[in-house]
Amino acid sequence: MQIKLGKKFEINFNIIFEYIAKDKLSASKKFKKKLFKQIKNLPNFPYKFRKSYYFDDEKVRDMTFKNYTIIYEVNLDNNTIIILNIFQKNKPL
Repeated sequence: MQIKLGKKFEINFNIIFEYIAKDKLSASKKFKKKLFKQIKNLPNFPYKFRKSYYFDDEKVRDMTFKNYTIIYEVNLDNNTIIILNIFQKNKPL
């Protein structure tokens, strides 16, 4: 199963990464490494995380990572997982 990063995810991830890096660069690199490790494990159990609170679709899931929500879509027809967005509920981007 192939993992694809959506444009909105890439934009929001870069904003979050830069925000963390302002305080401590090593923390932002650690955050990125651990997040992408968890994302890379999604093909093993694509439906492991709950159905999305934000979408009424069983294929769209919400993964939580360090108080951030990562929304992704499982597309079995194309054998892909598309990472749609990342955000922290209580913080605007």
